[in-house]
Amino acid sequence: MPLATTRRTGLVDQVIEQMRAAITAGEWPVGQRIPTEPELMDQLSVGRNTVREAVRALAHAGLLEVRQGDGTFVTARSELAGAVRRLCGSELREVLEVRRALEVEGARLAAEKRTDAQLRALRSALHEREKAYDAGDWGAFVPLDAEFHRLVLDCSANPLLIQLYHELTDAVTASVASTVHDPWQRTDISHVGLVEAIAARDPDGAAREAGDFLDELLAYLDTPRSSPGQPSQGSANRS
Repeated sequence: MPLATTRRTGLVDQVIEQMRAAITAGEWPVGQRIPTEPELMDQLSVGRNTVREAVRALAHAGLLEVRQGDGTFVTARSELAGAVRRLCGSELREVLEVRRALEVEGARLAAEKRTDAQLRALRSALHEREKAYDAGDWGAFVPLDAEFHRLVLDCSANPLLIQLYHELTDAVTASVASTVHDPWQRTDISHVGLVEAIAARDPDGAAREAGDFLDELLAYLDTPRSSPGQPSQGSANRS
């Protein structure tokens, strides 16, 4: 992705802003290695020290990670997402606990404020999610499940809550992937009850459904495992 040549004033700040824009816009996706130092120097017409200062600043902000001998990788799409990532780390329990805090209130508000168009979108997202699960297509299921939860939060009509949850997208997706790709953790939890509570404009029911399935996932982490492939007592039934 060619970057615009910078002016000769405030070079570091300009480079930071251009690189941040490439990350925020998704031109450099999370998990992707950014152009090499010589490539950035050529694209931006700046020196090595300017590029290094910009990379260092974005790494400090949590948007980039420098891996010695491997390159520099995008780790988050915004400073807030980077802060959330640092707080959550890679611990599944921590991510699920943060999700619970946001999703329970989001579901409650969704039941109160959702529109008919949003409800139709939720039902469609649920259908696609269920279809992918039934087919065992985990590559499709993971983003579909994360998207379903994002749509629930979108129904809350609370811009700050929505923005906070959107910044958690990477962590939410990673938590979904962990529970379906690990045979110890995979459990099928239906979201039909959540959608029906939102449809019925039942805030308490929606909050309970959202809290219950996340509580079940948290409890599942503590369930003793006998061997991969054997059913766990923590497995959920679909409805």
